[in-house]
Amino acid sequence: MEQIGHWIDGKRVAGTSGRTADVYNPATGEVQAQVALASTAEIEAAVASAAQAQKAWGATNPQRRARVMMEMVRLINRDMDKLAEAISREHGKTFPDAKGDVQRGLEVIEFCIGAPHLLKGEFTDSAGPGIDMYSMRQPLGVVAGITPFNFPAMIPLWKLGPALVSGNAMILKPSERDPSCPMMLAELLQEAGLPDGVFQVINGDKEAVDAILDSPTIQAVGFVGSTPIAQYIYERAAQTGKRAQCFGGAKNHMIIMPDADMDQAADALVGAGYGAAGERCMAISVAVPVGEETADRLIEKLVPRIEALKVGPYTAGNDVDFGPVVTAAAKANILRLVETGVAQGAELVVDGRDFSLQGYENGFFVGAHLFDRVTPDMDIYKTEIFGPVLSTVRAASYEEAIGLAMDHEYGNGTAIFTRDGDAARDFANRINIGMVGINVPIPVPLAYHTFGGWKRSGFGDLNQHGPDAFRFYTRTKTVTSRWPSGIKDGAAFNFKAMD
Repeated sequence: MEQIGHWIDGKRVAGTSGRTADVYNPATGEVQAQVALASTAEIEAAVASAAQAQKAWGATNPQRRARVMMEMVRLINRDMDKLAEAISREHGKTFPDAKGDVQRGLEVIEFCIGAPHLLKGEFTDSAGPGIDMYSMRQPLGVVAGITPFNFPAMIPLWKLGPALVSGNAMILKPSERDPSCPMMLAELLQEAGLPDGVFQVINGDKEAVDAILDSPTIQAVGFVGSTPIAQYIYERAAQTGKRAQCFGGAKNHMIIMPDADMDQAADALVGAGYGAAGERCMAISVAVPVGEETADRLIEKLVPRIEALKVGPYTAGNDVDFGPVVTAAAKANILRLVETGVAQGAELVVDGRDFSLQGYENGFFVGAHLFDRVTPDMDIYKTEIFGPVLSTVRAASYEEAIGLAMDHEYGNGTAIFTRDGDAARDFANRINIGMVGINVPIPVPLAYHTFGGWKRSGFGDLNQHGPDAFRFYTRTKTVTSRWPSGIKDGAAFNFKAMD
């Protein structure tokens, strides 16, 4: 059986803690590898090595650092299929979806090629007699990324690209459920010219996370995962003086107005709700049709589309709509929440509870589910299910519909489908949610804008990728410089205002 260790100082190394975790094939339920779980001592050693390597890397000029990103773009494109296959094998998502995972990460690396411009400071000439002022953006030193199972390429790339090109060294702690792709990315970075030790991949569990948070050397930590863990990491990072950006759960609403193109809305909901088996923080999990007639028309359009979805392993071809969820525990939790919805009175219009795939009975497959007449007091409305389950909450008016999204504790993404420009503008301006789609179901911004949710979906004041990422991974130093030109003043004993 394959043994997956860590990436330390430019090479794969075995773990020394004696602890491992199983890596499953979600389609078959079989254990296909074991991944090492790092001890605190292993984290400390990797951090010390990274700190030493960072000194020269941080002193490298930004253009040369950007050239590593430029070569990384070429290498990712070259190995796109290999990376996607590794993701599909361990995560379970379809091959086209896995390639999309890599592609959205690649776009951030492309943006990072422009780092020399993004890292420029400011300059004021003649702020006073013979006095100039300028600011510099300098790297933090050693930073860390703690990334989730559902995007094993995209989120690590979102973290490592801006962090490294800004001159930092990075410790990446990816999910232990699908560790192969991050290890492959480390190898590509080395091939692209990144010096050994500047990027370390440490596989692990809570012990590794706590060691990262307690390390006095690590200056910043970026996290994506569930809200309870995001809050835990944010609070613990603050206690040790670290900068932190932590992104948590979501319950994304899509409002369907009576004037919407119902076929377009139904297609959008099916793709956004069931793609990747619903294991996306930007998945639409709540449909909010406005008016009973709108709701009836929407359900009528959704049911045949959902019933026609093809569920299967990634090896079954590119026409598979979604694959298994990541673990048996995830499957059990989804089905438990479905039963809760039924017990609390929601109408289960499409029932996927008895779904079974011949030849893959031990896999972690979950059938598609559609609930109607869900109410805000139900557990399936309040909880992030993270599975192929779409809930329909009928709203009597636009105001009631927007109120549902605004009152929910999560504020990651949202969307409205309408032909009414006034309603769309009002929705975009008023909604208290970080990412908004207008006739776009999953409004994930492109790499040169920033990604981040509001409310309990995000902790910290700087978002992922875009200009915010460069602000997060650097700190500003301001220099006041005086080179007197014919001015020979003696000592001054008061804090004098500028002339």
